[in-house]
Amino acid sequence: MQVLITGASGLLGLNLALEAAKQHTVYGVVNHHPLHTDAFGVIQADLLAPGGLQRLLDEIQPDWVIHCAALANLDDCEADPHLAQRLNAALPAELAKLVAKGGARLLTISTDAVFDGLKGDYAEEDTPNPLSVYARTKLDGERAVMAANPHALVARVNLFGWSASGKRSLAEFFFNNLSAGKRVMGFTDVFFCPLLVNDLAHLLLTMLEKSLHGLYHVVSREATSKYDFGLAVARRFGLDESLIAPTPLAQASLRAARSANLTLRTDKLAAALGQPLPSWREGLERFYQLYREGYPSYLKQLITQS
Repeated sequence: MQVLITGASGLLGLNLALEAAKQHTVYGVVNHHPLHTDAFGVIQADLLAPGGLQRLLDEIQPDWVIHCAALANLDDCEADPHLAQRLNAALPAELAKLVAKGGARLLTISTDAVFDGLKGDYAEEDTPNPLSVYARTKLDGERAVMAANPHALVARVNLFGWSASGKRSLAEFFFNNLSAGKRVMGFTDVFFCPLLVNDLAHLLLTMLEKSLHGLYHVVSREATSKYDFGLAVARRFGLDESLIAPTPLAQASLRAARSANLTLRTDKLAAALGQPLPSWREGLERFYQLYREGYPSYLKQLITQS
């Protein structure tokens, strides 16, 4: 398959491109963060430029398009809601229309944050109620994609893993700070279902291979608090867990509103795949093994080579 992946320098996009390139011909689109790799084709492009999406599709003629590009920093979205709307809603909407017209399959990435976190254990049919600009624009993107292209896939995700910058996931946050002997907060009342990015990449590709369509939750089958997740990272890497201060969310000075309970059900996808989704504990063990194998250093060199 010819696979086009947007946001290929990001945490998900890069790991997904490397995973997909093992079996497919992959082209990764980057903008401000160039990559240097022979593992897949790299295309530098501004997706918001007039006609840019159509030119990409005409040039690559992909069978699958996986849209990972987004404005994902919550504070950046609060500071520039117009840009957030363009990147997180208008861009995937345009892409969905063009892909539908050309006959390729589209998978677009959304977020668990579309829910307000008041009850947790959310299924795909539960009514979203986003609290932040980021979450609102991602929900707008979900709805626009499905309206323009009913055969598309929308995956709501929460992920951790190693990134090229080393600063893109919560696991990296705990690892970096604890390794440096720095104290950090761990939210005791924020619950989520983080999935290792490498596991997520494999699941997304399997969903396309099985020609699934519609909305799916693609997260860990088990939930944890952010505090307990930090403790687990510390223990696996032999770091000082006492540096993690158990903290309620209300004590943190955060610009964007966060949802407290983002536990999601994964029954729908598990039934479609015929097996349960991986757990975050399994993912954390693989996260550790990847570190032992030098994977973080390998990713870093992809953005630092001259």
